[in-house]
Amino acid sequence: MDDGSKSRFIKETAYQLGFDFVGIAEAKFLKEDAVRLEKWLKNGHQGKMSYMANYFDKRVDPQKLVEGAKSVISLMYNYHTKRQQKDKEAPKISKYAFGEDYHYVIKSKLKQFEKLIEKKFGDIHLRYFVDSAPILDRAWARESGLGWIGKNSMLINKEKGSEFFLAEIILDVKMEYDGPIKDYCGTCTACIDACPTDAIERERTVNAEKCISYLTIELKDAAIPNEFADKMNNWAFGCDICQDVCPWNRFSTQNNEKAFNPSERLIAMTKSDWETLEKEEFNQLFKKSAVKRTKYAGLKRNIHFLKK
Repeated sequence: MDDGSKSRFIKETAYQLGFDFVGIAEAKFLKEDAVRLEKWLKNGHQGKMSYMANYFDKRVDPQKLVEGAKSVISLMYNYHTKRQQKDKEAPKISKYAFGEDYHYVIKSKLKQFEKLIEKKFGDIHLRYFVDSAPILDRAWARESGLGWIGKNSMLINKEKGSEFFLAEIILDVKMEYDGPIKDYCGTCTACIDACPTDAIERERTVNAEKCISYLTIELKDAAIPNEFADKMNNWAFGCDICQDVCPWNRFSTQNNEKAFNPSERLIAMTKSDWETLEKEEFNQLFKKSAVKRTKYAGLKRNIHFLKK
């Protein structure tokens, strides 16, 4: 097969497996992203996510993850939904956590993809990832032409916005490559203006220590800093504000993944239901959910904090 035929096979297979967008970039050292990441870490914007400083070389060079890597396949999987929690006073969780944990759903598809690639290309080196390794997924999606990095640091696709999960396949097979597209944010500052905690300190620079998603998920302290007591906008797990206000997300469409659909029980929960949630009910309700990441004690901490 020539390089073009290999690329066409990859893209056709990706769409057959249900991915919404796919792009392919040459596996190379991400020099500019390495500089940005180093500066971000030096400024302490990772907060207490100390793991972000680990494996720096692997984050910016795919050849450190897969020996002889030649290509990085970037994939986008839509999670947007029109469904909303019915009680407007209830603590809110991010749309991406409404259904089953995306790690399991997408990894299943990537495993199928791996088998199909190996059957087609023969004896190759390949690894796949979905938010599961030190890899700059948004940077690779940008390099693959799937979108640009918005001012809120999210990958924005011109056709359908930013509410996507990202995944990658790195392999030692040369293919025909796509290239980056231009930045279409223009002079818009909607995401910067809407962030209640001013976490977007500069364009494309998010200070995690101020980000509601970080505060409600990644921060493992016994308490959320009091300075954010009146700025949480009722978010108990994650935050969708900077995406909800992004003009490009007016093009978002309902996802086609049944596993991402919220249960009626979750959607119907009232403010009182959340505040009186018991551990056993938490375990049942979020058995296959990304919300498990914060654990019962963490979610209760967040809900309690919203009362301040």
